[in-house]
Amino acid sequence: MLKPLGDSALLIQLGDEINPALNARVHALDALLQTIPAVIETIPAYCTILVRYDPLVTTYNQIKNFIEEKTSLLDDATHRPFRRLEIPILYGGASGPDLEPAAATLSLPPSELIRLHSEREYIVYMMGFTPGFPYMGILNEKLTLPRLPTPRTRVPAGSVAIAGSQTGIYPVDSPGGWHIIGHTPLKLFDPTSENPFLFAPGDIVKFSPLPPEKDNLAHAASSTLPPLLPGEGQG
Repeated sequence: MLKPLGDSALLIQLGDEINPALNARVHALDALLQTIPAVIETIPAYCTILVRYDPLVTTYNQIKNFIEEKTSLLDDATHRPFRRLEIPILYGGASGPDLEPAAATLSLPPSELIRLHSEREYIVYMMGFTPGFPYMGILNEKLTLPRLPTPRTRVPAGSVAIAGSQTGIYPVDSPGGWHIIGHTPLKLFDPTSENPFLFAPGDIVKFSPLPPEKDNLAHAASSTLPPLLPGEGQG
């Protein structure tokens, strides 16, 4: 479904749910849209793509026809290469102040929350509200929690958090209302770098718990790209 947004943008909606196959189609179509000369910017999300185009170059009907043509090229085999990334995380303590309260709310031992969070692979569905914030899912249903009733005014960069059916990592110091369960020493956003973002939509992420005694070492660890897991680059 296509919906006009003003005189220079439109919204493509491919569905209405958080679904890995649907999200893969979103990003495959997004890649195809980059070949349309009149497109200025695309913003892919869970099941939608916002398309900004130059109205001095093309009309809404023309861009609509272009997009419908590209959409027709998608099929069940459509995919794009993805990376598997292993992300070190220090759970609990000062690095994860909400780990124990969240575990108590969920009627789980903290160790079980850690196990459930770290045993699963997550898809980066989209990039969000601050530069480089990865919205990842889907959490084990046992870890589903609403956002905090009152957001924090400052969440440290590198904080790993959960809310709803999602997990994410704060790339910069910012306000935030998710439950902070840990911290990664990796740098998610570097505006001085040629590739400023650590994550990209479609990445597959696995969290690797750091031993508690690594607390001081974790925060001083390298901020380079995390190790790739087996399967890197496969579709």
